[in-house]
Amino acid sequence: MSDGQRPRRLWPKPVAALILLLAVVSLLSFLLFRDRSQIGQQRAALPGGARQTTAGGGFLGTLALPARKAPAIDLRDYLGRRVTLARYRGRAVLVTFLYTHCPDVCPLIASNLRVALDLLGARARQAQVIAVSVDPHGDTPAAVARFLRAHGMVGRMQYLIGSGSELARTWSAWSVGSKREVGHPELVDHSALVYGVSASGRLTTLYPATFEPSEIAHDVAKLAAR
Repeated sequence: MSDGQRPRRLWPKPVAALILLLAVVSLLSFLLFRDRSQIGQQRAALPGGARQTTAGGGFLGTLALPARKAPAIDLRDYLGRRVTLARYRGRAVLVTFLYTHCPDVCPLIASNLRVALDLLGARARQAQVIAVSVDPHGDTPAAVARFLRAHGMVGRMQYLIGSGSELARTWSAWSVGSKREVGHPELVDHSALVYGVSASGRLTTLYPATFEPSEIAHDVAKLAAR
């Protein structure tokens, strides 16, 4: 060793081996989680047996192929008025499934849908948002009214409620699951997608709960033209 050169410090062999082992475990865990996440997305049930593909056709949302007629919706809103999906032919319809006491995903979806409508400005009249309850007991008219006020969606979202049997028909038609979480009966485990329905009534695009409002704002005109 030359004068002035400091000796190199090496990790003791047991410590170096432990660091290497932890790095390998972390990498494997990441890959396993990613693969399971992708598999879960691939196996997500969609109405009518449609499948998800990558974005295309000028849409920013994921395409549901083959594009087919969206299942019917015929329920009452929180004010007791009958609402059907067919009523909004000629407009883009954004369908989602929510519950008012949801602590995280549902408020996120509602808030981002409001932002998307705000981005559209006057063009928002080309779109209609429909939310179907997945909690027939908790989604009372009063609870829905509070939820819509809190998220700036009064008059902008049709929030449909009903009895368990009434709602279950719609859940089944849209392949949406709804069940109480074990150990937390106040929470509902349910599908959390937004479905883009074209003006001709065809299920065309899909958006995850974490969608960017700009994606839907971009796609509304294309959905309204189909």
